[in-house]
Amino acid sequence: MFRKHYFAIFYSILLTAFTVYMALDTFVITRVYAAVPSAEASSIETEAEEESAETNASWSSVSTETAYQDENISVTITEYREYDSSIYVADIRLSSPEYLKTALAQNAYGKNVTDKTSEMALENNAVLAINGDYYGARETGYVLRNGVLYRDTAQKGQEDLVIYEDGSFEIIVEDQVTAQELLDKGAVQILSFGPALVNDSEISVTTDEEVGKAKSSNPRTAIGVIDDLHYVFVVSDGRTDESEGLSLYQLAQFMSSLGVRTAYNLDGGGSSTMVFNGTVINTPTNTGKRSKERSVSDIVYIG
Repeated sequence: MFRKHYFAIFYSILLTAFTVYMALDTFVITRVYAAVPSAEASSIETEAEEESAETNASWSSVSTETAYQDENISVTITEYREYDSSIYVADIRLSSPEYLKTALAQNAYGKNVTDKTSEMALENNAVLAINGDYYGARETGYVLRNGVLYRDTAQKGQEDLVIYEDGSFEIIVEDQVTAQELLDKGAVQILSFGPALVNDSEISVTTDEEVGKAKSSNPRTAIGVIDDLHYVFVVSDGRTDESEGLSLYQLAQFMSSLGVRTAYNLDGGGSSTMVFNGTVINTPTNTGKRSKERSVSDIVYIG
């Protein structure tokens, strides 16, 4: 009798310890698998940037609360009120695709390696930044950043956004093409969250489509391309009395209204953050009770 009781206690302790470890390993324990190459960590200076710096050394930028302009980058911020939600749109025009970049938290690829979007923006001298795909929350899905392939494990049916060296966008499905094949075609970024919102200028989600078990109305982050080197970053607030949030279909409708050819859904909810000139301009929130910026794995930025 005592032995059975002892075994039950021991088993319960072992099961609890294992459960706690699995939770810590999934959400807390940091594992660094690869360091970002030093050139990337210091924000790659391309030949185009070097030439621009030499020939336009006297050119100064112009910046306000809602706009930024220099020789190579133009950003205009507009706040919209749609679907009982506050939506922030950054209209971006670039002289070269090299100014559309990504960065990893703590300059490292790994699991549970995170930082705030605003901190990563500051470290990379970003004019504008939004949260990325939070690759670190998943074990699968392609991870290609600034031309470096970190993860090539495909997830069946997963739609990705591929950004090529000429700045063009393409929507792909991971189990239909390898990450190496995309890299060989000239891909420099692969964002793996999704789904695609607009493809070939047509809305590509349905009215009842959502990410996993996400609420129908949520804070959202999206990226789109309107024309060559003409992009939009979009972040909507949600989960508050002031801003309800968007469904995926509403987000797709809004992106389509901006005239995008391709638009893609990035990590949302408490992750949704837009930083412009060092200031968080939206209201990130996880529960709706207070504004708090969530730490994430990566950002997409202009700089």
